[in-house]
Amino acid sequence: MRSGQLNNLNVLTPIRKELRNGATEAEVTLWHHLKGRQLAGRKFRRQHSIGLFVLDFYCPSDRLAIEVDGDVHNTPDAITHDEERQHAIETLNITVLRFRNDDVLHRIDQVLSRIHEYLGTADNPG
Repeated sequence: MRSGQLNNLNVLTPIRKELRNGATEAEVTLWHHLKGRQLAGRKFRRQHSIGLFVLDFYCPSDRLAIEVDGDVHNTPDAITHDEERQHAIETLNITVLRFRNDDVLHRIDQVLSRIHEYLGTADNPG
């Protein structure tokens, strides 16, 4: 299967739309800093799907997925699911950075600095 056939499968369009419309406060906050090439001049997409996985945010040029996790991700089953999902995504040569909702809401500068660090840019995220 060609990589273009893995991106934003039509079958997931309603799910992606629902996730965008129901974004958490943390997702909205991070998107405010990522949209419009504001961060290191990189294009980010929100609720972008790769195969059957819908990523919170995705930077195609750097093959970087960013996931924002709330308390629902703290249960043993959710932790196992997230680990398996992340491993599957990483087998596609996509790096996954995970941040807690609390970090995005209360330490956004640190979150943006970590993303800048991954991207290899020295830009001031603030």
